[in-house]
Amino acid sequence: MPRIAVFVSGGGSNLQALIESEVGKHIVLVIADRPAKALQRARDAGIIDTLEFSRKALGRERLCEEIQKAVEAYAIDLIVLAGYLSIFTEEFSARWRGRMINIHPALLPKFGGKGMYGRHVHEAVIAAGEKESGCTVHFVGEGVDRGKIILQARVPVLEGDTPESLAARVLEQEHKALPAAVLRVIGES
Repeated sequence: MPRIAVFVSGGGSNLQALIESEVGKHIVLVIADRPAKALQRARDAGIIDTLEFSRKALGRERLCEEIQKAVEAYAIDLIVLAGYLSIFTEEFSARWRGRMINIHPALLPKFGGKGMYGRHVHEAVIAAGEKESGCTVHFVGEGVDRGKIILQARVPVLEGDTPESLAARVLEQEHKALPAAVLRVIGES
């Protein structure tokens, strides 16, 4: 049975979607790079193995070293980035190539890269006059928001949309797409 670690930085609604799906039985570890409500969600769901590292205190290199030690100790097979905001070192990304996936709140390759997260993505989509947006689940590759796409889910951009209204529709799709993509990757779909 594959052992999954989920990495988080915020409230954890995508983590909750994973827990409530078939993926939940595979999650053995949740890691946060800052204080995150998602860690409490994990504990409330019975995932007692949660770790919090301070990205600011450790810096990127040391953060990746500490995370690597943790995932090795837990014999992790797949890392799922579910709203995780820290950027990994090239070495860490290379070590986990093909075994680490991310969800992004836009239809990549558009609106990806450094600084394109959360509200910033939705503001850019609206400003560009796009007719549709959505989310992308992809393997983590070299560079930010690059890597082979596993699946995408689309939503219309409606007249009068705000970043918040668009984000809410995209998030609904994220909660479906991320578990489906994980199951596809581990061969259970």
